[in-house]
Amino acid sequence: MLLKLFLWLGQDVRTFNVFGYITLRTMLAALTALVISFIFGPPLIRWLAAKKIGQAVRDDGPKSHLTKAGTPTMGGALILIAIGITTLLWGDLSNHYIWVVLLVTLGFGAVGWVDDWRKVVHRDPKGLASRWKYFWTSAIALAAAIFLAFNAGTPAHTELIVPFFKSVAYPLGIFGFIAMTYFVINGTSHAVNLTDGLDGLAIMPTVMVAAALAIFAYVAGHKGFSAYLGVPYIPGAGELAVFCGAMAGAGLGFLWFNAYPADVFMGDVGALALGAALGTVAVIVRQEIVLFIMGGLFVAETLSVMLQVSYFKWSGGKRIFRMAPLHHHYELSGWKETQVVVRFWIITLMLVLFGLSTLKLR
Repeated sequence: MLLKLFLWLGQDVRTFNVFGYITLRTMLAALTALVISFIFGPPLIRWLAAKKIGQAVRDDGPKSHLTKAGTPTMGGALILIAIGITTLLWGDLSNHYIWVVLLVTLGFGAVGWVDDWRKVVHRDPKGLASRWKYFWTSAIALAAAIFLAFNAGTPAHTELIVPFFKSVAYPLGIFGFIAMTYFVINGTSHAVNLTDGLDGLAIMPTVMVAAALAIFAYVAGHKGFSAYLGVPYIPGAGELAVFCGAMAGAGLGFLWFNAYPADVFMGDVGALALGAALGTVAVIVRQEIVLFIMGGLFVAETLSVMLQVSYFKWSGGKRIFRMAPLHHHYELSGWKETQVVVRFWIITLMLVLFGLSTLKLR
């Protein structure tokens, strides 16, 4: 909205043409989302508390978590509000990539909202039945995958790019690309959801990965930089930097209220949506493997659950970890919650920097 206004004004006053630069709008998007979070955060938390939309805590978990019972949840709605408003303000709304990522994010958020609402408001411990949760998230991911597959500009836009190598890419074809996109979007969504178990644990890594993906998006959408760095040129992908900036700003704003001790929790409405957004952006800019690297924390948390469940069934009741997901294992091993969170942040920062190095190390 604002982009079109400023470009129109720029016809008479050249100063307004500066808003056509993606880099400026990315920074403004981050700041706008941050301010929106600060404005809407307190009233939303008060509304959630008044409606008694509080977090339920597992009895078999760390005892220190029992004090968290009743803390307002579904705060991820704040993130979605900030991302949605900011993207509409600063994004190029004629860009179809913007709409794909935004609709996927809001769609996954809607599924998470229904799940949280049934758990907390209707006191249904199962929430949205697992089969229906996976059905709806799968339907959204599959729809996005099909759209992206049939709107790919060239065959190179459907290849699996291997980082650290200039010319190593595997052609997937239309159906291979659809399958991979589906698994990346759905898998990242549920991986972030599994990670969201401690105050601030999931949101800060999401912010860091989103910020890194903004750089990848800008490079992929810039003909000169993409040629120099040896990544596929994807016209229009640079606009996703604005969306990633909005996601990073909204995430930092939410962290203000979610930092230990948290005033509000994200809930599935936020975790599912943010994971899906990261996965969708990574697919569009052809950096699925780099997302796997930078989101190593999400991967480790998911693998810990899969290994725990599989080994428990295979061994007849034995466990690999004290408790899964992985962050609970370290809590039960004697780490304080803040230690787990900050150390996992540091690991994520290292992985993100390593992922960014793939831009040059080819």
